[in-house]
Amino acid sequence: MNTRTLGDHLIAPDATRGEQLLCYGTALLGSAGAVALAIRADLSLLAVAVIAFVAFDLCGGAVVNATASAKRHFHRPGRTARHHLAFVAIHVQPFLLALVVPDFGWLSAAALYALALLGAVFVLVVPAALRLPAGFAFVTLAFLIPLGLPAVLAWVAPVLLIKLLLAHLQPAGSPA
Repeated sequence: MNTRTLGDHLIAPDATRGEQLLCYGTALLGSAGAVALAIRADLSLLAVAVIAFVAFDLCGGAVVNATASAKRHFHRPGRTARHHLAFVAIHVQPFLLALVVPDFGWLSAAALYALALLGAVFVLVVPAALRLPAGFAFVTLAFLIPLGLPAVLAWVAPVLLIKLLLAHLQPAGSPA
């Protein structure tokens, strides 16, 4: 009988203790920091709760996607560019934030979501040897685009793009 653990679901099957500590620690600290910013910005309890959830996922996920266990899982045989693009597409957190944070407009949410999808397509279509530098090139240039995010959520775009383009889309042993 194969019993899966919480770590198998939130990180990856066979995540090491060190990977789990880094991932959960970053998720908790990122969430705590984002909550502190949200409380300081005097946001509603609902907004604080959604921000806590999103920060836990994005901050922890950026580290998760960089672990060897997640690389083995997400880049196992049979995984295609379509799987990776779908993983990026399910990251609708900008829209969740737009629902609850008054100064986070729908246009900003759509722009950030589109930027993540465009970046994923770019990284996935370049030759494998260029995927890592292409990811860095896209993320670096994306940081120059004014998305109109409220200051309390200034961390969302960089962490989302790091999680998806620099961590998830890069297989283990990416050429540098």
